[in-house]
This record gives sequence, structure tokens and C-alpha cells, in this order.
Amino acid sequence: MSKINSLSKIGLAGLLLTSLMVNVQANNLMPAAKADTTGKISNGKVPEENRFTKTVLSDDLNEPMELSVAPDGRVFFVERTGKFYVYDPKLKKTRLSREFPVFGENKYGNGLLGMTIDPNFKTNHYLYFFYTPQLKDHLKQYVSRFVVNDDSSLDEASEKVIIEIPIDMEVSAHTGGSLAWDAHGNLYISTGDNTVPFESDGFAPIDERGGRLVFDAQRSAGNPNDLRGKILKIHPQADGSYTIPEGNLFPKGLAGTRPEIYTMGCRNPYRISVDPVTSIVYWGEIGPDSGTDGKQGPKGYDEFNQAKKPGNYGWPYFVGNNKPYKDYDFSNKAIGEYFQADAPVNNSPNNTGMQNLPPAQKAMIWYPYDLSPEFPSIGTGGRSAMAGPVYHFDPSLNSSVKIPAYYDKALFIFDWMRNWVFAVRLDENQNFTGLERFMPEAGDFRRPIDMEFGPEGSIYMLEYGSVYGIDNDDARLVRIDFNPGNRAPVANVTAKDTIGLAPLKVSFNSSKSYDFDGDQLSYEWRFEGNKVASHEANPEYTFKKNGIYKSILKVTDPAGKSAYDTLIIRVGNTLPQVSIKTNSNSTFYFDNTPLNYSVKVADNEDKVIDPKKIKVTLNYLAKITGNKATLGHQQISGSLNLGKSLMAASDCKACHQIEKKSVGPAFMEVSKRYRGDKSAISKLANKVIVGGGGVWGEHAMAAHPQISKEDATEIVKYVLSLGNQQPEVRLPKQGSRILKDHLGKGDQGRYILTASYTDNGGAIKPLTNSDVLVLRSTKVEAEDADELSNIKDQEKALGEIHDKSFFVLKNIDLQGVKELTYHYSSQNRDAAIEVHTDSPDGALISTLNYQATGKWDKYADASTAIRNPGGKHDLYFVFVKKEGPNKHLCSLDWILFK
Repeated sequence: MSKINSLSKIGLAGLLLTSLMVNVQANNLMPAAKADTTGKISNGKVPEENRFTKTVLSDDLNEPMELSVAPDGRVFFVERTGKFYVYDPKLKKTRLSREFPVFGENKYGNGLLGMTIDPNFKTNHYLYFFYTPQLKDHLKQYVSRFVVNDDSSLDEASEKVIIEIPIDMEVSAHTGGSLAWDAHGNLYISTGDNTVPFESDGFAPIDERGGRLVFDAQRSAGNPNDLRGKILKIHPQADGSYTIPEGNLFPKGLAGTRPEIYTMGCRNPYRISVDPVTSIVYWGEIGPDSGTDGKQGPKGYDEFNQAKKPGNYGWPYFVGNNKPYKDYDFSNKAIGEYFQADAPVNNSPNNTGMQNLPPAQKAMIWYPYDLSPEFPSIGTGGRSAMAGPVYHFDPSLNSSVKIPAYYDKALFIFDWMRNWVFAVRLDENQNFTGLERFMPEAGDFRRPIDMEFGPEGSIYMLEYGSVYGIDNDDARLVRIDFNPGNRAPVANVTAKDTIGLAPLKVSFNSSKSYDFDGDQLSYEWRFEGNKVASHEANPEYTFKKNGIYKSILKVTDPAGKSAYDTLIIRVGNTLPQVSIKTNSNSTFYFDNTPLNYSVKVADNEDKVIDPKKIKVTLNYLAKITGNKATLGHQQISGSLNLGKSLMAASDCKACHQIEKKSVGPAFMEVSKRYRGDKSAISKLANKVIVGGGGVWGEHAMAAHPQISKEDATEIVKYVLSLGNQQPEVRLPKQGSRILKDHLGKGDQGRYILTASYTDNGGAIKPLTNSDVLVLRSTKVEAEDADELSNIKDQEKALGEIHDKSFFVLKNIDLQGVKELTYHYSSQNRDAAIEVHTDSPDGALISTLNYQATGKWDKYADASTAIRNPGGKHDLYFVFVKKEGPNKHLCSLDWILFK
């Protein structure tokens, strides 16, 4: 889980559902505003998510950065490595227009970073690019203007360097690079602080020691006389020069300042936007890395900022809602006083500008790695805040795909690491009032890195792809359209028998097909080739010859919109039959008790079953997320390695690959480095949580305070196992195993016995079938019940229990179980717990009459006998009152089967 320096938080230190309250903002920002606690923006009915359609326009990109949409619908976009592309909506094709010769040696921070079109593009055909040119003397960043020809080629000779931005190339960090325009033709340019963040323990990089220039952000972001760590505002002229518009932070000619500065005190404003109507500036600020508060100051926060007028946004002295850092002497590690937000002073010897700085402004939204109490719906994990556009609905625009009026005047924000997009609602004074997830289910965002509204009102988005710093297959340009009218139906075909021998009669079913608008559907079925064989909703068809067939269903609504679904039918083989038998308990495991098992395999085509092709394995999984009594085959296949599952659900894969280096080391290399180190698991698990660096180079790993020590340990175990893969231990098809892997590991594990067989194929390809036996602990947490009726799950126990309330444990084998022990509390109610089989009124097999414990937090154990009805049953635990009110009978923690 390495830290990306150019953009992010878990890595993107440079690239990378409802808030509750926003504090009063200083000076030009907003007053406190309470968000809608439902997580919905109160501006009419929320548009149905299925009305949004996401279309991939261009895929397999390589580190896409920024885009701009022309009035004629052409989409211009750039890749960090120097490539400038044009998507033509008429031809529906993407072409490479130019490959910029950019400096890319410092991989994670420089190159072709941003672009925009001129507000008067229709007449002047101007494009602007933010890039790092290849220069022989010293390096710098250019913002250059070019003319694009009618054929979308770039006139290279037309380049005008509008402004140069200094850069210290010892640093591959925090470059900014975003370009945007206001309503008055002023160009805004975001620049990062160009400072090494890795030797400040995730706090303020204010190292003033000699020879440590690039470790001091006071020389850049905190320096009024430097263009870095800023948002600049200039007015480009026709001859390639620029003028300083009115309303910047410092007046022209003020000693120790640069007049181009609109906002200062920025760490890495990687994506900015300017409201085209109000000219208010928004940006995402990718923040520092500490996962916890420390002696030097607060933990790291990402920010979404709003500037209604110029201001100082505090870095490196403040973060979030002006949480102050302390002055810190890196030479003797002495902690000084807190910096003062109302009158910050920059007395660093590396500051070339004036020392008394403007008051610091608070962020509009701020959030750490762990859960934000102010903005909980933003979630947890790595951080890479980026600001998208403000949407203005145009009722006069004749477009059938424009984003609806529901989002009028909403600001769109997104996070590269967390893969979400939010719509932020602003009131009539552009003050924050709430935020709401955009397309939370259907968005399938692949690390959004830029977005913009097109002339037809659609959203255009660049998605960077899964892993930072590599050529991702899922990096792409997409468009999101809205459909206010008739929607296409959804086709879904099912059949009971999809595998068999010829002649194979198959009954097809389309009942799971549907139409969002409730329209009557018509059907077309193709079973062999392209000929329509049936118009029935649920036809039967006989396949007379062996083979593999694609059966295609087409459903069409009255308006002519259609959808397809395909089901594969395999004729010429049948599935083998695999079963696991045991004379032991088939639900629970017991300490040091043998599991006796046998596997039986039969196959209609294979006359002789090859025992070498029967695969039998036994795994112990120390923890199951959810801890449900039954686990299906799909759950098991994804859960045999908990660490792998946790890794897949985390943001680790944004910076790491299994075998190849990204911004972080390959997991295989991590495994090899720590092979034989007995302290590695504990040491690395702690590092996952608190962060750290210095082992694999300059890029630090971000903190993950939201990950528990147990989960971090499982992740590390998985990583360390990769470089030391052992041959899989396979068991005989019949045998006995002593179950002891669970000892000393708690009560949450599962033993999973899996048996599978792959046949010889018959007339088609081989088929595999399997059976699974899952054994759970005899101690069952009550909150892990499969079903609740009139009971509240209180996370650690079941409570608010009424008379006739019940919970269910499904598929329970009671062989060898003689007694139940309940761990419960009850303030003042004696009652009973009855156990019935298969329904609340089923056969009674156990009754516990318990007595009140006197307090809800005073738990006691009570035991009672239970009768084994034979076989597996759903057990209904029914609460029965003795007397008094019909509620609050009990709080139940766990049950022990013994």
C-alpha cells in the first residue's frame, strides 16, 4: 500500500452520505449549514439511476490527465506521457494529434498535465496546455497556447508560452497542472507546492535546515513571492502575453508578492473548476499523510475548497477547517507554538516574499483517512480530492441527453482513490448545504481524474484506471447521458437444464426480463444461428446434435427499444455428481475432534472415475465477514483467503500489483524481502495502519487507521505468502482429520472441506462439479442469526426483544449436541426461550426458563437440554414472556452448542 506522490493519498500524495454540519467559515466562505440528514439533495425527485447511461468513447489510455469539450462536440484530452488526443463524435473515433516532447524522467510528477480550450474557441481555435518541456538548461513548467487546425491537428509552430512556473526537479511531487476559465475570460492555473512530503512524518513540511530547500513548503505554498502552491489568475492576450486582472490576492507592485496569485497556501490543487456563471473557484486539495494527530499537529485531511474571492488557504501551517500545526525545529526536534490562523507569519529563511501573510481560510469540506464526523457519507480510505464543474441546467437547450434540472447549480466533486462522485448543493449565496452520491450503483467509476459538461449537457469523464503510474487497460474516456423518456428494457433468460445429452429438450424462461417504464414486451428467440425460432415468452426447444449453442433472447418495447441476453447450452455431456458424506456433525466442529468424511463421485459418461482427478481440500478460515451460518459456493470461493479478500476490497491495489512495481513495490518483492523475518507480520500490520516509508524509496505508504489490527494482519499474511507458495495439500477421497487449527484463534472461524471432479468431456469440453462442507464454531454470536423477527440487531447482541420475537439459525445439525448455554442479560423480566424446528410453531426440542439478571449490562450464563430431531433443520429461537409488559425481555449475546 505505497504512497503515490504526484496525486494521491494512499499513494496519490500529488495525483493522486450526508454531511452533518459545516463550521462557520472565515471571511469570504460560508456560514454554518446543516445538511439534509437523509443524504438527498432537496431539489425535487431524485432521478432514477437507470436513466443514466455510461458510454465508453475511448479506452486503453495511458495515464489520462485532463479534458476539454469543444462547442462542436470534439473532446480534447491529454496523457501525462505527452500524448494529445482528439475524440471525433461524428466518426466516433479517437486520433493522436500530437506527442509533446515532455520531461518524464521524474515519472510521478511531470509531463503533460493539463489542458483547456479558449472561451472564444469557435473563432480563435486556441488550446492551452500545462506541461514540462524538455529543456537543456534548467527545467520549468509551461502554460502554452497553440492553434488547432480544422482537421484537429495541432499547429506546433503556433506555440506561445503564456507563463513559466518554476520547478525544483529534485522533487517528484505536487505539480498541480489544472486549467480553467471564469466568466470574464481570465485563466486560472493550479500549481502544487513542489515539496518533498516524505520526511515530515505526515505533518507540515517546514524543514528550514541548510541544504533542505525542497523539504520546506514555506518557500513555495507559504511564499507570496512564488508561483507554486497557488491558484493563479491571469488574462491571456492575443500576442501570447498576459495581463493581471483586478481582484487578485496582492495588488500590483506590492513588494515581496506576485500579482498573478489568486489563492495561496495550496498543497496540491490537482483539479480545479470555475463556475462559469459566478466565477467562484473550486478545487480539491490533496492533503498530508498522517493517520493520527501528533505532537506536531493534526492528522492529514483532504479538502474541497471554495474561493468567492482571493485568499490564503493555509498550507503548510493549517489543514482542513484551519486545524493548526505547531512550529517545529527539524534540527533538534523541538516542538514550538501553534501557528495563528488570523495572522500567520512565514519567517523561513527560504521565503523570498513578505513574512506577514493574509489570514488563513477554512476548507468547505475536509475529511481524513478514517471516518469524518462532519461528513460521514464520504466514507473512509485513501484520499485524493478533486473538484469537478458546477452544472447549470439550460431549459432552452434542445438536447435529449442533458443532465436533469435536479442537479441545477450543483457542484460535482470526486475522489480518485475512493471512486466516488458527489453532487454538492449550494444555496442562493453559494454556501454549502449538503452533498449526495451520484450514480452510487451504476457509476462503476475507474478512478475519475477529470470531468466536464459538454455542449449537449452530458458529462464527460476521464478515468485513470485501476493502478497509479502504469498503462491501465481500464483507463478510458466516457460520456454519461441522461434519458428523461422511454428507457430500453432489460433482457434476462434462464433455463433449468443447460447441460445434457442430445436430444436435449430445454425449457427457456424470460420472466426475469422487465421494462423500467412498465411497457409490454415482445420476444424473439434464436437457438441455433441467426434464425428466429420463437416469439413466445417461455418457449421449449430441442437441441438434436451435440455442441455448444448460444441461445439469444431479444426483448423489445412498443417504442422499438431492445435488449439482448445470451445463455450457453452445452449438449454432449452431463455434470458429474459429487457428494461429501460424514458421520460426524455436519454443522459444528469440536476441539480436537476428528472429522470423518468420504467423497463419492459418479459421472454418466465416465465409466471409470480416475481418483487422481478428484480434488479434496480442507481449509481453516480464521474469520468470516458476516459470520452467517451458511456459506454458498460463491461466498466460499471468494473467502478461502481472508487476506486476499480484504486486499481486494481495499485501496491497496491502487498502488501495488502482485508481480510488477507500480508506485509501490510488487507484493512478491515484499514477500521475498521479509522471508524469514519472524517479526514481519506484526511490524508490517502496524505499518499498514499508521503508514510509513523509507524502505522502498522515496514514496511513503499512507496510513489506514480505518483498518483493524486483525484485518491488517490478515492482509500482511496474504502478501507474505505470495513469494513462498507451497504446493496445495490434497486429501484422499476418504479419511479422518483432527480439527485443531482453530485452537487459540477465537470463535469466528470456519473449516471448509471442498471436493471437486472434472470429467473427461464427453462429446464437448470437460465439466467440473463440486460439493462443500462448512463447519462452524459451537459458539454462535446471536447477532449472526440468519433471520430476525421483531428483534433489533445491536451489533454486539440482540435486543429490544418482545413476546413471540424469534431469530433463526438455518441448516443446523444437532448430532452430538446435548445442551445449549445462553449468555444473556435481563433487567427485570423472567421469561423463556423455546427452540422449534423449521417454523416458530414447529416441534419443540428445547426450553430455557431464565431469570432476570438485574441490569442490562450484567450478563449471566444459563444452560438447558436440547433434543436432536435428526438431520438438518432450521432452528427457531422463540422468546415467551411469563408476565408483565410485552417488550424488553432479554439481551442475548451468544449461544453455545455442546
